[in-house]
Amino acid sequence: MVGSLCFALGSVPGYASLVDPAVVGGTFFVGSIFFTSAALLQFVQARTRVDWWASLIQLVGTVWFNINTYDALHTGLDAHEENLRIFTPDFIGSICFLVSSWMAYAVVCGRPFGIERGRTDWWISAANLLGSVFFMAAAFAAFVLPSTDNLLDASLANSGTLAGALCFFWAARLQVTRSV
Repeated sequence: MVGSLCFALGSVPGYASLVDPAVVGGTFFVGSIFFTSAALLQFVQARTRVDWWASLIQLVGTVWFNINTYDALHTGLDAHEENLRIFTPDFIGSICFLVSSWMAYAVVCGRPFGIERGRTDWWISAANLLGSVFFMAAAFAAFVLPSTDNLLDASLANSGTLAGALCFFWAARLQVTRSV
């Protein structure tokens, strides 16, 4: 929940204008560390073969987000460097999140797609899958256009990150509630 909260805070409209850019970057980096620690715990606790693979893929994705958020702390990068050091790890991490969350969703549903609104496990996996979709949209939008040095769509990069983080927060909250 803490990692999701950090990513949500970092992408809230206006946050970047209220604090130093290094604080915004630090917010995302701290969030990525919490995502990785949660993914590691999930991996260690995996019981089935599919859970093991899904949690491993998610863990790998979080490491890519660690790289992405750490490199985003550096200033003065040109468009090529930003795309190589920030966009690429973000994109790879987002692919990992999509794959792992879809695997978990398919396991919960017992088939590739399904709706089972009465099950908390379904809501958790659906929220994680939706969060992964939002993170992927944000990753695409964060591509830096070499001709302008601007993001492809800064608004979508921020709103996709915010929406994804809120989905992950909701899923984590459901997980905590279910576990208590």
